[in-house]
Amino acid sequence: QVQLVESGGGLVQAGGSLRLSCAASGFNLGSNAIGWFRQAPGKEREGVACSGSSDGTIYYVDSVKGRFTIIRDNVKNAMYLQMNNLKPEDTAVYFCATRLYSDYLSTGSDAYNLWGQGTQVTVSS
Repeated sequence: QVQLVESGGGLVQAGGSLRLSCAASGFNLGSNAIGWFRQAPGKEREGVACSGSSDGTIYYVDSVKGRFTIIRDNVKNAMYLQMNNLKPEDTAVYFCATRLYSDYLSTGSDAYNLWGQGTQVTVSS
């Protein structure tokens, strides 16, 4: 079965860290572009961190640069989002996603055709 399964969300105090995990099954994640997106209540889904597989290009939204790191593990067929120095404005549901059949980076959610189930991240002040 082709799917992405997320884990690792939770409640953390401002300044803390969390690591989100996303395990792929039924396909080779290493051949595809990947991305982490988030959606806060009343807001549109936004690309947080995205990576192409062919040229290693990486994108971070300005608000997370220097704090978040997108990680690809081709041996474990998984992807991760390491989040440090978390802020209350990072509170959202986080989704992992991949572009099946494409290895080029995209920051638009419409370009992704396989999504994880989402995990809640709540940062208290």
